[in-house]
Amino acid sequence: MHTKSVLAHSDVLRIMQAARAEAVENQWAVSIAIVDDGGHLLALERLDGATPATARLAPAKARTAALGRRESRLYEELATERVAFLSAEGFTCLEGAVPVVHDGQVIGAVGVSGVKSSDDARIAKAGIAAL
Repeated sequence: MHTKSVLAHSDVLRIMQAARAEAVENQWAVSIAIVDDGGHLLALERLDGATPATARLAPAKARTAALGRRESRLYEELATERVAFLSAEGFTCLEGAVPVVHDGQVIGAVGVSGVKSSDDARIAKAGIAAL
């Protein structure tokens, strides 16, 4: 039997607090989503000024990173090389989500939407760095 680590509620709060701090420090109006390794939503926060669409995109990006076990940026790159990948059900081919890795295993992901995609990823990484 295998054992695996999971994100505890306190971990989710720490990630969210650090990601929010990065966004607020840069005056970025974004939505931040945290999911478990199966892509199930654990937390979602839409900061003041973030558009309604960001509250849908952030979880979708996070789910893509969790299920794919890699940054969503790689799927965006894949889609530009192979347009047919855009038809892959359940994957959002947009940069801005990063998996949470512990002991070599993906245990969740953080997705962000609202600013330039590389800055979305920067916010996600700042949140994960808090662990």
